[in-house]
Amino acid sequence: MSIDNLSGKNALVCGASKGIGKSIALTLAESGANVTIVSRNESLLKTVLQSLNTENGQQHDFIALDFQDISATKQQLRSMKKDYHILVNNAGGPKSGRAYDADIEDFEKAFKVHLHSSHLLANHAVPFMQTEGYGRIINVISTSVKIPIGGLGVSNTVRGAMASWAKTLSNELGGYGITVNNVLPGFTDTDRLRELIAARANAAGLQESVIEEKMKASVPAGRFATPEEIAAMVCFLASPFASYVNGTSIRVDGGKTGSI
Repeated sequence: MSIDNLSGKNALVCGASKGIGKSIALTLAESGANVTIVSRNESLLKTVLQSLNTENGQQHDFIALDFQDISATKQQLRSMKKDYHILVNNAGGPKSGRAYDADIEDFEKAFKVHLHSSHLLANHAVPFMQTEGYGRIINVISTSVKIPIGGLGVSNTVRGAMASWAKTLSNELGGYGITVNNVLPGFTDTDRLRELIAARANAAGLQESVIEEKMKASVPAGRFATPEEIAAMVCFLASPFASYVNGTSIRVDGGKTGSI
C-alpha cells in the first residue's frame, strides 16, 4: 500500500477551521481522500478549503455547523447527500475551571458539542460504512481520559464519556470492518493551548512564558506537539494500515501522561 492510501475515500473532519482539525483535513487530503470540513466559521472554512490538496482529483467541500444547536445539526444531516468512510470527531474543549464550580449548563453545552454531535454524525455515517465494509471513526479527545487534568473539570468529564462511548461502539461495529479509536493529544501548540497558558498564568500571577516553560519541562520530549503530529496519527488510523486497531485510546503526548 502506498502512502496515498485514501484515494476514493470520503472523510468528514469536524473542527477543521484551525488547529488540529485543520491539520487533519490537510493530511487526509494529501493522502488522497475527498474531505468535507466542518466548523462554525464559514469564512475560515472557505480559506482552509482552498488549501486542500487536489492533485489526484480529490473533491472537497465544507459545512458550516454549530454543534450547540442539535436541531439544526439533525436537519443538516437529513439533507446531506454525501456518505463517508471516515469520520473525525474533533471539537474545541470546554472552558477551564473546577468541575465543582461549573454550572449544569456548562456540562449540557459540552455534551452537546462533543458526545451528542459525535453520536449524530456516527448515526449518519455508519450505514454507509457497513455497506462498504470499511469505516473509521476517530475521536480527537484528551489524555485526561487516562489521568484527569487539574482545572479542566468539565472537559475531563465529557472526554471520559466520549472514550467510553467510543469503546462501546468499537465492540458493536467491529464485525462490519468499522474501527472506532481515540487520539489523545498532549500539549499541542494551538490557540486552545495558548488560552490555557494565559488562564494558568493569570491564576498564578506569573508571566505566560514562565507557565509555558514549566509545561514543556513536564514533557519528556521537552516541547509541545505540532498539530501535524496529531494529524499523522489520525491519518494512520483512517487508513487500511490500521484495520486491526480498534477500541483504543492512543496518546500522542511526548510521553507526558504518567500511566502505562
